[in-house]
Amino acid sequence: MPAAIFWYTIMNISTARSQRGFTLVEIMIVVAIIALLAAIAVPGFLRARKRSQASRILNDLRMIDSAVDQYAIETNRTTGATVAVADWTNYLKKGSQLYNSGNSLLGGVYGPQVVDTIPTVPANDYATLSDVAGVGFWSPYGP
Repeated sequence: MPAAIFWYTIMNISTARSQRGFTLVEIMIVVAIIALLAAIAVPGFLRARKRSQASRILNDLRMIDSAVDQYAIETNRTTGATVAVADWTNYLKKGSQLYNSGNSLLGGVYGPQVVDTIPTVPANDYATLSDVAGVGFWSPYGP
């Protein structure tokens, strides 16, 4: 009989453990805390994403400026000469998004550039990113 009592005790303990769990209120509190943390974090992530897009466009403008200068030097262009998109994109890294399209990350058109004139951020891109990147951010490539 001692073996029967032993198995009876084990079965009662395992049954009691399998019936334990979290109550609905506890689960709802955890879900509410997770939702609160998400509500705090998501706007920050969206702002950081827009800021990184603005930084990418600013870097593209710097590369365009350098590419136009290199083109002008190699082809003996003078100040005020217009450089077509196909010409200045040849001085960028092959296969890059800027090289392939000549457009900004957000689809703004950079278009033909003028030698010794600083390129400017496309108007639509500036409007889209103005909440995270003001006039001072774009200097000297701003509108």
